Amino acid sequence: MLKTKLMAAVAFGFSFAASPAFAADCPRGTLDERYCDWDGDLVADTPSNPDEWLDPDTLVFAYTPVEDPAVYKTVWSEFLDYLAELTGKKVLFFPVQSNAAQIEAMRSGRLHISGFNTGSNPLAVNCAGFEPFTIMASLDGNFGYEMEILTYPGSGIEKVEDIKGKQLAFTSPTSNSGFKAPSAILKSDYDMVPERDFEPVYSGKHDNSILGVANKDYPAASIANSVLSRMISREVVKPEQVKSIYKSQTFPTTGFGVVHNLDPRLKAQIRNAFFSFDWEGTKLQEEFEKSNEGQFLAMNYKDFWSVIRKIDTANGIEYTCN
Repeated sequence: MLKTKLMAAVAFGFSFAASPAFAADCPRGTLDERYCDWDGDLVADTPSNPDEWLDPDTLVFAYTPVEDPAVYKTVWSEFLDYLAELTGKKVLFFPVQSNAAQIEAMRSGRLHISGFNTGSNPLAVNCAGFEPFTIMASLDGNFGYEMEILTYPGSGIEKVEDIKGKQLAFTSPTSNSGFKAPSAILKSDYDMVPERDFEPVYSGKHDNSILGVANKDYPAASIANSVLSRMISREVVKPEQVKSIYKSQTFPTTGFGVVHNLDPRLKAQIRNAFFSFDWEGTKLQEEFEKSNEGQFLAMNYKDFWSVIRKIDTANGIEYTCN
């Protein structure tokens, strides 16, 4: 019980250094007080004062910490070389270990370009000034993933209700498929809540949860099936080691974007890098075609993340940044 409450506090009660000057009185909705949203797109506006724009010599990029960061440093290497070529900047890959650390790095100005996972996007937008503009999609324009609840053959779990009295592994409280969506669905559709009906445990990452079920360390886990597909393709787990007892509607996957106060010219160059990058023959293509992704698709936070904000509301989550 204590562990669960502590992790939730870490996830949703970020503690950041104070900003030297907060934004003047302006419309901001659920955004932190340092941001403004004059255009109503639910995302922090670029500061009107050019003195507040960032134009660093080195751009720092991070990918969501769903799997081994060392693997993804190689996967993203060709894209980051291309990004460096188009911007004329040095580009570094930042191997983040947690969603909270990733959000804090962007809010403090140490992270400029990032892919935040589905559940972390609202927190990054509201607390760190994240400005997402693209998502990975298949070549025919389809995108997203489903939350699945996994168990292993012989676990005694054949349906969701069988989890009662057992452990269910979540990833972290900031994850949509690893915590937020299953929490809302279990409560609304099955009248099942943590502690009362099952013991929640936290693995930290989707690959940890999947391996935990495959190795019979956890009787069940909620995961993103896009991660499962890539792990099966890499032969990290075998399909017969796990079985699915629940599959959700489709959710948007990782949202990529920039911190809101980058120089607008630099923002435009970064956008161009995402949308003009040639995936063919790259490590990015090799890795993400395993989950049927092969291009960057333009998107906006207001529309694409509407269902995620509804899930957060159902879970009683507020975007508190202090």
